[in-house]
Amino acid sequence: MTDRAVTLASVSIDCPDPDALARFYSRLLGLEEAFATEDRGVVGLAGAGPMLTLMRVDEYTPPSWPGGPQHQQMHLDLASQDLDADVAAAVALGAREADVQPSPHRWRVLLDPAGHPFCLSTVLPD
Repeated sequence: MTDRAVTLASVSIDCPDPDALARFYSRLLGLEEAFATEDRGVVGLAGAGPMLTLMRVDEYTPPSWPGGPQHQQMHLDLASQDLDADVAAAVALGAREADVQPSPHRWRVLLDPAGHPFCLSTVLPD
């Protein structure tokens, strides 16, 4: 193992409505609100290692996946034991399946309510 200088504290995601996206990811991942700014422009969720922070961007443009004018800058890969059941649960919470599915037997690409791609994957960490 390599020595590290710092620890990953949070992954931050731009969005038009931090509260709405926080509700989605709280329910999808079982996270709880750890903090929020007074104006609710930033909401931090905790409970799965590094926090997930949702940050308001007034002129937010959702990424287009897999190509298009606004490329994704990052995405979350989420571990799944049962792709069909977990996709159905995510869709029930407000996600939608992406039109393009490069390898649907190993992972499924979904879009969160703000349009960010994320993957449910059977490729699990050790």
